[in-house]
Amino acid sequence: MAIKLRLKRMGAKKRPFYRVVAADSRYPRDGKFVETVGTYNPIAETDTIKIDEEKALKWLRNGAQPTDTVRDILSKAGIMKKFHDEKQGK
Repeated sequence: MAIKLRLKRMGAKKRPFYRVVAADSRYPRDGKFVETVGTYNPIAETDTIKIDEEKALKWLRNGAQPTDTVRDILSKAGIMKKFHDEKQGK
């Protein structure tokens, strides 16, 4: 079972709101998921990113692969840096 950290689209038409979820890569984009990791709102004046750091790091440690967009979001939140430093043993 290949787990990916990816975006699940919510919100109204022309007003997207995303949840960052851990889901099996075989499931559809807005389908079944394992756990919600955070949210992302691109419509707000400043892109609003709320990520549960513990959950995100737990999934990254267990081998979950983030999509390109989620990798950028996690980098903005500083989580990818912490994961990289942890992996290097710092």
